[in-house]
Amino acid sequence: MKKIVLTGAAGRLGSYLREPLTKLADALVSSDLIDDIGTLYPGESYQRADLTKYNEIRSLLEGADMVVHFGAYGDEAPFDTILGPNIIGAYNVWEAAYQNGVRRVVYASSIHAVGMHSKMEFIGTDAPHRPDAFYGLAKCFAEDLASLYWDKRQIEAVCLRILSCAQVTSARALGSWLSYDDLIHLVERAISTPTTGFSVVYGVSNNDRVPVDNAKASFLGYRPKDNAEQFAAKILAEEPAQDLSDPAHLKQGGPFAAVPIGESGLANMNIIDDTKRS
Repeated sequence: MKKIVLTGAAGRLGSYLREPLTKLADALVSSDLIDDIGTLYPGESYQRADLTKYNEIRSLLEGADMVVHFGAYGDEAPFDTILGPNIIGAYNVWEAAYQNGVRRVVYASSIHAVGMHSKMEFIGTDAPHRPDAFYGLAKCFAEDLASLYWDKRQIEAVCLRILSCAQVTSARALGSWLSYDDLIHLVERAISTPTTGFSVVYGVSNNDRVPVDNAKASFLGYRPKDNAEQFAAKILAEEPAQDLSDPAHLKQGGPFAAVPIGESGLANMNIIDDTKRS
């Protein structure tokens, strides 16, 4: 490939994707809202762009073969906060992809698109949407948008329903953890698979306690290697007994399933900021 565009490049997950993506194309254009992303990797350039401004996104995607779309507001919030970057921004990416002849969008979707399903259901990639927040609702919109643009405009999409791509700090993460190495592998497979059409795959590592089923996405060749069970003894010894009436423990979306609509889900999670610095 000649050019890949990465949105959300200054975010925690995006920071781990920048260098690997430079190996998959002649040029990587990283993008976010900040003015300066720091030291660039060989083959990487940086272009500031606002997801809510279509003209900026259309310019960003000019000449791209694929876009890895990780840019978004990354927490539950009032609808007006989610609307711009997560909903209008998704439309702008897909429409700009169409206008520029981009072949495929690899999209950072989320377990929160199906977050109100029970953890005991072992849901597959064909589970119906059941969002747990406005944040998850926006992920449902983007997945449906991706399906529409495949059906009507032949823009391929791989929607990565990421569970918990962060250090393991809770019992929930023993099932939902996605390591950074497995994240990179997942994105690489989403890019390198010859034909994807519209596809959904769960972003989760090879955990003993995994609560979702990726069998119907096996054609992508995603074979995670890491397992959160290595953290189980320490986590379970430290964490108190769970309240079985609390949706945070019963639902796929964890804390997002328990908070009132519009209120932060991350506020109830111990997310360690280990953003990779270039």
